[in-house]
Amino acid sequence: MTIHNDDTIAGRISRALAERIVTGALPPGSKLKQDHIAEEFGSSHVPVREALRRLEAQGLAVSEPRRGVRVASFDLKEVQEVAKMRAALEGLALRHSAEHLTPSRLDQAEQATIDGDNARDVRTWEEANRRFHKLILDPCGMPRLLSVIDDLHAASARFLFATWLTDWEPRVDKDHRAILAFLRAGKVENAVTALERHVQWIGGPSRRMQHASRNRFAIVG
Repeated sequence: MTIHNDDTIAGRISRALAERIVTGALPPGSKLKQDHIAEEFGSSHVPVREALRRLEAQGLAVSEPRRGVRVASFDLKEVQEVAKMRAALEGLALRHSAEHLTPSRLDQAEQATIDGDNARDVRTWEEANRRFHKLILDPCGMPRLLSVIDDLHAASARFLFATWLTDWEPRVDKDHRAILAFLRAGKVENAVTALERHVQWIGGPSRRMQHASRNRFAIVG
């Protein structure tokens, strides 16, 4: 997850709070009280306010009149929006990174896929999945684009943990392997199409979750 890689007090506070929100330690609707946060981090209210503004910019928190700042909730519509944005932006990044993908980097991406297949919990899988996407996209050389994609991955991770934190099952990621096969063969547009289709699939509810809470969604991509 990205929360602007600065080492200021506001940066450290926003990263810590974002981690708690994404992993579910701070559930939707939780109050983010400036006094409590300032006391925990031993800071004044100024960096706390800046940290909260960053969380709002990422869609992780909302400021409500007379209610203060709370952890943002999410629904299927937001999940689908993130999926569509990821598809468009990751496709753009891959088109620009493809020519810079060395055999060694593709081998690392394949290992990330294998690590994800062998994951026994959702946190391990998410880390491996994030590593795969970063390996094939980072060489695009477009830092602003990658920053937005990172934020979208943080949102995806939040949806993922909300659904699968205690109910994860190992899986084989055939999409990642197809993307890698196209890239190794120099078929960039095929790889982009496969990536866009793969990422957009995450917007829908999992079949096995259809009878569960309507607020639980599978985010696997």
